Amino acid sequence: MTTVSFGLDKPPPCMPLKLSALRDLPALPAAVVELLELMGREDVDSGALALKISRDQALTTKTLRLANSSFYGVSRSVASVTEAITVLGLRTVRVVVTAAALTGSFKPPRCAGFDFASYWRQAVSTGVGAKLVAAEIGADAETAFTAGLLHDIGQLVLASAFPERFAEVLAHQISAQVALYDAEHALLDTDHAAVGALVTELWHLPGPIVEAIASHHASPANAATSDLVRIVHVADQLAHAAGLGRTDLDLPPAACRGVWADLGLPAESWAPILAETELQTQAICAALHC
Repeated sequence: MTTVSFGLDKPPPCMPLKLSALRDLPALPAAVVELLELMGREDVDSGALALKISRDQALTTKTLRLANSSFYGVSRSVASVTEAITVLGLRTVRVVVTAAALTGSFKPPRCAGFDFASYWRQAVSTGVGAKLVAAEIGADAETAFTAGLLHDIGQLVLASAFPERFAEVLAHQISAQVALYDAEHALLDTDHAAVGALVTELWHLPGPIVEAIASHHASPANAATSDLVRIVHVADQLAHAAGLGRTDLDLPPAACRGVWADLGLPAESWAPILAETELQTQAICAALHC
């Protein structure tokens, strides 16, 4: 499939999307909705969760693959979801199963220039980073993981629902050497953060997650900004650093240094959190084949 390229001296025309078309997107599978509803709840029965996971062969396979991965160093073979919960812990299993359920809900879009595998790796990495940062400051780690995992879901929705238009955006981003956010506004009069917020609101996700998705490109310096928005902002930077192989960075990059401090995190905590983000991302992506 060919990509569309625009000359730098001729800005592409801006043709706003009919976002009402997004309302026709398929709803999330019932199993995914149920799993998302469990996020953050402390009263979830591990036996009931194990039964729910066991009814889905794909989720079971991915959960067991992670439990048996070298990352956890288990001396025996884990053969059931119940054992996996014992080995990994209920919170880890819920996080992994949510990631597995969401990544399995989408097929690779036929959109030139869109790298489906890289998209999900970046998403998982952001989710992991958000989870680790949230745990460090005593916030809800599972909600943070979900918000981080879905922070760029608008990109996937645009690539799936408007593949030709989004291919033009990706081509313009490269030819004009601009940020994706700016390329989207130049051609579509909207951006993936706004689209992601609209879609997740239609999916009835919790308001704080929708807000984090909507605001992850906005300046988080506003005093009214929630901690979850700040967490996703710095987790996005963690994921980019890990994706570029910059795990040698000892301090937060300038783009998120102030927000890192606002969360009460010392500068020296950046390096260990970044290293752990990369380790957990590798383990989860290997289990999910993403």
